[in-house]
Amino acid sequence: MVIAIGCDHAGVELKAQICGLLKSEGIEVRDVGTDSKASVDYPDYGAKAAEAVSRGQVDAAVLICGSGIGMSIVANKYKHVRAALCHDAFTAKMSRQHNNANVLVMGSRVITEELAAEILKAWLHSEYEGGRHEQRLNKISEIEESIESKT
Repeated sequence: MVIAIGCDHAGVELKAQICGLLKSEGIEVRDVGTDSKASVDYPDYGAKAAEAVSRGQVDAAVLICGSGIGMSIVANKYKHVRAALCHDAFTAKMSRQHNNANVLVMGSRVITEELAAEILKAWLHSEYEGGRHEQRLNKISEIEESIESKT
């Protein structure tokens, strides 16, 4: 599995921890930045990771900013991306099981490093259930197609 990871200046420390956890799980990590606490614009880094997911260049992504909200908005602009902002292990698990989320988003100013590790593990080790959820994801894909055809 290959996972892209990106953050803004607020997520640099948490990103380093998450990279280590991913690697300890045997996952290849593609770090798209940033690596500095100097102020940057989160859309620049969220877009790099989300585009890689959208194009099938990576299997999934993890994005981190101060609240997680901005990165979620950016990532969900991309076709085939289902980014989930998670603040606990339950929502991380459900985002995979019911929504087949392929981008995990966390807010570094909202959660602790310990909680981030729990969230990541719950997300990584949960699988999409399919079944009744497939119809709902198909509807999301139809919305994506509909919007794309109108632009």
